[in-house]
Amino acid sequence: MIVFPAIDLKDGQAVRLVRGEMESATVFNKDPAAQARSFAEVGFAWLHLVDLNGAFAGKPVNREAVEGVLNAVDLPVQLGGGIRDMATVEAWLAAGVRRVILGTAAVKDPAFVKDACRKFPGRVVLGIDARAGRVAVEGWAETSEMMARDLAERFADSGAAAIVYTDIDRDGALEGANVEATLALADGLPIPVIASGGVASLDDISAFLAVADAGIEGVISGRALYDGRIDPAAAIALVKGSTGSGAEPC
Repeated sequence: MIVFPAIDLKDGQAVRLVRGEMESATVFNKDPAAQARSFAEVGFAWLHLVDLNGAFAGKPVNREAVEGVLNAVDLPVQLGGGIRDMATVEAWLAAGVRRVILGTAAVKDPAFVKDACRKFPGRVVLGIDARAGRVAVEGWAETSEMMARDLAERFADSGAAAIVYTDIDRDGALEGANVEATLALADGLPIPVIASGGVASLDDISAFLAVADAGIEGVISGRALYDGRIDPAAAIALVKGSTGSGAEPC
């Protein structure tokens, strides 16, 4: 299992939100590239980036900051936020992003998402962000009528590399991860799931490690890493000690 440290980008800075509310942004590092280097130096195997402005705008906004991260570290990066068409997918993959995350497009343009999965096998991740079980889109500004599990099942045979499942009600709130809902989403799916939202302690990571065989590929952590609730070295050691391997997903 992989622990993905999160770098959320707003106005060129590394921030964290609470439950996706842009006005709640706390700046943790004005230099995202420096933050990426810090995560790399401690031993993380992947980075998880989100262009928050892009998620609202429907197109990339923090391109310079993303490119700065890509140039700063030799780690695989998965990126979401504002990726709504094939040209943007191709541009980010060409720039060095390992995997793109498609969220709003999965609801509003599923044919495009399935085409992207076929065209770039292993490099497209579905972002399913849910509020009370219902999928939110457009930077979480809109909540659809679609249930998270229903959306996941629509893409079961798409060839997507993974699903990032975020519980919006817990994201950035440090209230603990929703293991039950994550497992319910992963149950029986052929696509591995990455848990996100509310990861506040090593106990949360341990809880997902205990059920990793149920299709849990990894866990994303943001605020808890920034404010010291989770020690990065301890998190990495916990995962490596459990799996016996630091291998990364392809």
